[in-house]
Amino acid sequence: MSRDGQFEIFLVAAPGLEAALCAEVRTKGFKQVKAVPGGVTIKGGWPEVWRANLWVRGAGRVLARLAEFKVLHLADLDLRARRVAWAEVLRADVPFRVEVTCKKSRIYHSDAAAERIETAIRAVLGAAASLDAEVLVRARIEHDVCTFSVDTSGDLLHKRGYKQTVNMAPMRETMASLFLRQCGYDGREPVVDPMCGSGTFVIEAAEIAAGLNPGRARRFAFEQFANFDAEAWQRMRAVKSARTPQHRFYGSDRDAAAITMSRANAERAGVAEFTEFKHCTISDIVAPEGPPGLVMANPPYGTRISDKKALFPLYRALGQILLQRFTGWRVGIVTTETFLAEMTGLPFQPPTAPVAHGGLRVTLFQTGPLA
Repeated sequence: MSRDGQFEIFLVAAPGLEAALCAEVRTKGFKQVKAVPGGVTIKGGWPEVWRANLWVRGAGRVLARLAEFKVLHLADLDLRARRVAWAEVLRADVPFRVEVTCKKSRIYHSDAAAERIETAIRAVLGAAASLDAEVLVRARIEHDVCTFSVDTSGDLLHKRGYKQTVNMAPMRETMASLFLRQCGYDGREPVVDPMCGSGTFVIEAAEIAAGLNPGRARRFAFEQFANFDAEAWQRMRAVKSARTPQHRFYGSDRDAAAITMSRANAERAGVAEFTEFKHCTISDIVAPEGPPGLVMANPPYGTRISDKKALFPLYRALGQILLQRFTGWRVGIVTTETFLAEMTGLPFQPPTAPVAHGGLRVTLFQTGPLA
């Protein structure tokens, strides 16, 4: 950390979504915003760490970088770890844990490195180490350069605090928000999801339109740090950003249980009055009254070739219905295979980069306004 209290803050993104996250972070007023592999870096102090956790929708975690140095041997690592001002961040009465990754370095044994760092922190701070501790110290040793960070988020940031039930293979809220952004969504148009599952796209769209902070209903690991100012944090959380959306947000699904789930999640998120969920099949969906907006869908993918071929009729029907009934609407579809997207017959633009999701790689396919 620098003498002026400014340091590098790393916001984690799914590989392939760094540019989308960077675009979002730039809208939030942070300084020195830069997209890098695996996320976005900004410069700031602890208030910026808090704001990033509270405000940014697309980040998976927020890491505060404490120190960086060249290291060639475990003995060097032990010595340098003892020189870090751990007491400025960690508390002696709060357990911690250490995770290490090593890449292309003379120190290659991550477990041995983690043991040295853990021992150093215990010696300097007196805190206990625990495998299930919420406070996490991360060390990345790459090309013989070690970077120490603390995970300020705790639970992954897609855990907004409202989604108590999900269906199979749910899309993370962080990823959904960035796909919406890539489709040009900014909260000023209606959104329809005809395969809404647990309601992620619909609820994210409604929250964006309502100006709700994504981290408003959860706690964070930084609340256990030595430098945490509870009064300042409460003042930050108390700032009102909510507004009434200009439009409504619609979800439908052929699974009645999914609709019940979506309604309950929307209620907990505080956007039930702006959302509508309907139990119906693809053939029954119609465009809502009013101006066109965005259709956003995450259809089933299938894992085997035979499964994917069985999905052809579903994708074909979705495309036909949208072309017939959603004139003027844009469409965004997230799926695993180009040939599945092509089965819709929709006029997709060149796709974005594939993104890892649930052990698969998914791609966003999007159109301009349908003619």
